[in-house]
Amino acid sequence: MKLSPAELKTLFLFESLDEAKLDLISEHGKVVSYPADAAIVVEGEPATCFVVLLSGMIAMTRRVRGEEIEVTRSAQRGVYGGATQAYLGNRVDQNYTGSVRAVTDVEVYEIPGDMFGKWMVEWFPMAMHLLEGLFFGMRNNQMIVNERERLLALGSLSAGLTHELNNPAAAAVRATSVLRERIAKMRRKLAMIADGRLDGSRLHDLVELQEEAVKRAANAPKLSPLAVTDAEDAIGDWLLDHDVPGGWDIAPTLVAGDVDTDLLERIIAAVGMENLANGVHWVTYTIDSELLMGEIDDAVSRISGLVSAAKQYSQLDRAPHQTVDVHELLDATLTMLQAKIPSGVKVVKEYDRSVPAIPAYAAELNQVWTNMIDNAIGAMGEQGTLTIRTGREEDQVYVEIADTGVGIPPDVRPRIFEPFFTTKPVGEGTGLGLDISYRIVVKKHHGDIRVDSRPGDTRFHVVLPTTSSVT
Repeated sequence: MKLSPAELKTLFLFESLDEAKLDLISEHGKVVSYPADAAIVVEGEPATCFVVLLSGMIAMTRRVRGEEIEVTRSAQRGVYGGATQAYLGNRVDQNYTGSVRAVTDVEVYEIPGDMFGKWMVEWFPMAMHLLEGLFFGMRNNQMIVNERERLLALGSLSAGLTHELNNPAAAAVRATSVLRERIAKMRRKLAMIADGRLDGSRLHDLVELQEEAVKRAANAPKLSPLAVTDAEDAIGDWLLDHDVPGGWDIAPTLVAGDVDTDLLERIIAAVGMENLANGVHWVTYTIDSELLMGEIDDAVSRISGLVSAAKQYSQLDRAPHQTVDVHELLDATLTMLQAKIPSGVKVVKEYDRSVPAIPAYAAELNQVWTNMIDNAIGAMGEQGTLTIRTGREEDQVYVEIADTGVGIPPDVRPRIFEPFFTTKPVGEGTGLGLDISYRIVVKKHHGDIRVDSRPGDTRFHVVLPTTSSVT
């Protein structure tokens, strides 16, 4: 069934068209009936038809977290949907951006999408140029600002990572330099002891004491400041009583290596009083060398951990889409942001380790965590608590990032996911962090983001499916 030009003219969309245009629409369009609950167009499918409501009620829905969420419904005659971007042709993917469902029995007028797009371009060239410019201009602007946002974030993270790497690297360089000096002194002390004509058995006893000192240093207990002071006084007094030069200088090293006066007495038994000073200094250099190697090991382990976190964060050399543990992603992001977290902000992890791994674009999820954690830090300032929780929500996994900051004002909350919306001063924010996060979670992973905020308690709740539904 078709509509006559006169009938088409009763629809507000076509009321200003001339007879020739109405004749074309009448010739190529058709009336189609749908029963209640029938799908008229389906999100994601090829956009083949432009539809105009003639009678009944329809509802438009969007797919969120694998569920159809109703966006709007209408019974107004003449409302339209379907291939609304057909005028852009093959320059964009021609798929339905939402679904339209019949709430009651409905009649719609269907026009082929390709014909509708062709007519729009031919009939309204100036308007089409304006619409195309607006569409592609906005998209290009957003892409440029998105890239700028990513570059700024990358620069900030790189600066933080460089700072974090510099500390252990500098510690390793310093410890290596001191270690080289200590080993040289050990060689000189051993030569002085050997010049004292020690027999082999006594030198063997000294080496055994050296090995014991190494074991003690490796397992030295952590003492309280008061206990350390008392131990250093006892060792210093012993060394002073036995005429060991520089005794007060080497006492802290001996205490750090868990050396007591009993082991010092055994050095006397091993090398004699005439070689006591050289023997004590040799053991001291041994302990100092062991402690320095421990510092180097800690520093190198720290560097290795930072590099590993950076690879986990960037997903370097890994497939874009993979099955991931959200806890590894969160920990990598926290490591990358460590330099930005003020000392007065306490980080609390409430991880549910039983949640399953999920299929996801890991690097992009890391960008989501970065944006949300960065916002939380900004909301708290120098003091507060950042809490990161994970858990299960039915058959999905959730990540919640909470802060004790000032909260989001009620009048601002509805707009936080809008592109370019920001409450930061001019030049300090692009307003794309949460928009990017929303598109990554909702559009790409078919998950959901919810926010609940009041002063002192703001929570961003991200839900992700455990089955592969990413696009």
